[in-house]
Parts: sequence; C-alpha cells; structure tokens
Amino acid sequence: MQLKPLAILMCTFQGQKFLAEQFDSFTAQTRQDWTLWISDDGSWDATRSIIETYRQRWPTGRLNLLDGPQRGFAANFLSMVCHAQVEANYFAWSDQDDCWESNKLDRAMAWLTQQSVEIPALYCSRTRLVDAQNQHIDYSPLFRKPPCFRNALTQNVGGGNTMVFNHAARDLIREAGDTTPAVSHDWWAYQLVSACGGNLFYDPYPSVRYRQHSTNLVGANIGLRAHFKRISLLLSGRFRAWNTANLDALEEMKHRITPENQQVISHFHAARGRGLFPRLLGLVRSKVYRQTTLGTLALFLGTLIRKI
Repeated sequence: MQLKPLAILMCTFQGQKFLAEQFDSFTAQTRQDWTLWISDDGSWDATRSIIETYRQRWPTGRLNLLDGPQRGFAANFLSMVCHAQVEANYFAWSDQDDCWESNKLDRAMAWLTQQSVEIPALYCSRTRLVDAQNQHIDYSPLFRKPPCFRNALTQNVGGGNTMVFNHAARDLIREAGDTTPAVSHDWWAYQLVSACGGNLFYDPYPSVRYRQHSTNLVGANIGLRAHFKRISLLLSGRFRAWNTANLDALEEMKHRITPENQQVISHFHAARGRGLFPRLLGLVRSKVYRQTTLGTLALFLGTLIRKI
C-alpha cells in the first residue's frame, strides 16, 4: 500500500475561537501534500461545526475526524499516532490555536527527507510567541546545545506543536502505546527517539506562531516568572515525580534503548538514590544537562536535596 506523504495530527477541545485561523495557515503552506487528521476530545462548542465546514470546503479525504479518548491532551495526541487508520510517511503534530508560517512543513521536510527511513527521526523548532490577536510578543528560548538523550532526560527542547517525525519514529511511539506513563506526548517523543538512537534536529527558525492566551494548557517557558515556576516545581517534588513517570515509561521500552543510553539511565537512577556522594557521582557520570548553565546547576541543587 502506498502511504500518503504527510499527515497533520491535530487534537481539538473547545477550539472554536482560533481553529479557523490555524486551518487557513495549513491552506497557505508552500507544501500541499498533506492530509489532516483531527481527534476531537468531546467539544460541545462550535469546534465540530467549524471542522465540518472545512471538510466540505476542501477536497474529499483531506480532512478526517476521529473521536478522542477523553483522557487529556497528551493521551489524545498519542492515540492519534497509534490509531490504525492514520497512516503516512511523515507526521506533524498540531495544536488547535496556533498559526503556522507558510514554510513550516517545507523546513521540516527538507531535513527529514535527508534522513534514512530506517532510523527514527524527529524535527522540532523554536517558536514565535503571539498574543490572542496573533501579534508578536517574543520568541521561545533559543537552545544552542545539541538535542540528545542526555538533555532529553531532564528537559524538552521541542514543543509538540513544532514536531514532525518520520514513520520509523511513529513505529517507536506506537510500540510504546498510547497509555504510556510518560508526562507529556512531546517530551516522551524526544526522550524515546533519542534513547533509541534516532536522529534529532532542533531548528532555530521560528516557523510556528505559538499563541498565548488565557486558556493555554501549556504556555511559553520564558522570563523570570518561568524561572521561579521551574524552581517551585523542583522544590515541590513535581520534577522528581515527572522523572519517575518518564523513567517508568522508558523501562517498558528498554529492549529498544541503545546500550550507551541504558548506561545513562543507570547513572541517572544512581543520582536519584539515597547516599549524597553516590547521587553526585551518578549525576556526573550520567552527563545529563539542561540547555543553560543555570539549568544544569539547578540539577546539581536538585540532586543535593533529592528532588530530581
């Protein structure tokens, strides 16, 4: 069976306010070999009506609607990757309230099509932050260190709204399943693909207009307020709980993780253990890092107080 070139995977819930603008940004893409799959998680506003309007406006088969599992946004995104009907060579996650620059898919595919189809490959990028009226506010952080598993264990550099991945990466996510205990679908994709020896690319060009508004489930991670929030999450034990959930999910895919990265996980487990010296030694040996020096220092602080 010949697969469709590219599937856009969008999850919706009460998305009437910005949905049409996102659909219009798909229509404006310089690359048009895409099919849109939408998983709606039980909207009762005008979301489904808007979807139906565009389904009738576009060519037959371009827009397909599924019923979501209604277990939260992460489970909804993973359910789409695992859905038997959704097939393509490449997959792009999309939020319902953003707006894509016209070259978003072209930039992702320019890199992905240079990668071996046998090796999982994941593209992500920086974003432009806009307000509810789609006016520029700022940019997401510009990450300069390379994306890899040692970074993925403690930080997600790519928002799901920017991620595009190949069929081999989709097979990995599908094998793990849509009930994985991992914290979020995008951080999980970054961890899983990197852990299993996949190829990763972080594009510094912001091709997604990431809308900031009062009903964002996840907002931008910038500014002093964001720094204080991360410190609060560390001190409260939330970061440790997230690490536990992600490590549990990785354990279920241990048979696919490279020997080198299994060793990284082993050292990271030691960094979360009981004795102070073994913890610090484990952290050093794991070589895990965050994208900023301050963030990496926070890892050492968290190790000292057993909060990672």
